[in-house]
Amino acid sequence: MGSGELMVFRQIGNVRYLTLNMFDSLGVINAIITRTGGFSSAPYASLNVGSTVGDNPEVVERNKDQAFTALNVSPSSIYDVWQVHGADVVCTDRPRPDKEPHKKADAILTDQPGVYLFMRFADCVPILLFDPIRRVIGLAHAGWKGTVLRTAAYAVIRMREVYGSIPADIMAVIGPSIGQHHYEVGAVVESEVRRAFGAESSKVLRSFNGKNESGFQFDLWRANQLVLEQVGVQQIEITGLCTACHLSDWYSHRAEGGNTGRFGALIALRDE
Repeated sequence: MGSGELMVFRQIGNVRYLTLNMFDSLGVINAIITRTGGFSSAPYASLNVGSTVGDNPEVVERNKDQAFTALNVSPSSIYDVWQVHGADVVCTDRPRPDKEPHKKADAILTDQPGVYLFMRFADCVPILLFDPIRRVIGLAHAGWKGTVLRTAAYAVIRMREVYGSIPADIMAVIGPSIGQHHYEVGAVVESEVRRAFGAESSKVLRSFNGKNESGFQFDLWRANQLVLEQVGVQQIEITGLCTACHLSDWYSHRAEGGNTGRFGALIALRDE
């Protein structure tokens, strides 16, 4: 499937977002919300939905309200987590009440229509999952740590254990995140990648002569594709959008020196 068929950018008011055509056609509401159309000032300009990056919390709430209103999503229908670069998976059958503390996790699953799973990103990989047979959705967050920990695989395993999903039925999309050509890693990450991927490390690491020292570039897209394939997922699409290349649309922790905002991704089953 070509990128033109896979996804399209849409805009409602000032809010611009990416949506996946194949999910839309199957009754799955989805949006990867760009950084445009919000109220935050630099370096968080402008639709920052991350409340732990140094931005004014009241402005972040205005940004979320702006985005959710544009997408016709009630804040009371959202389930989100405290993302910690781990591999824990939360299954939910309801939104998260406003006063309920966030659970620490990096993947969320539900089979309940109208529960909007929501996460925040700035270079890490958004992974959207959908089982059209069991009608289960998932959203996962994988930076280099989540990738070597196989967070996406654990999400699929939980879909199988809790909801009876068959991995071959699951559709997965790897969303906008940092591309290999912008993601040089040092010796520690290289070692962890080699430990996790073994003989397949050559598929995800590329030797690179950096400005300061020789290193490697890590392909998060291909690595997460391998992680999913290893647990039986066959239908995998990669958006191919590099956050560091497209700063007008996406926040990039790496390209912006670690001082930036977070863009949001959400997914929900449409009420039938």
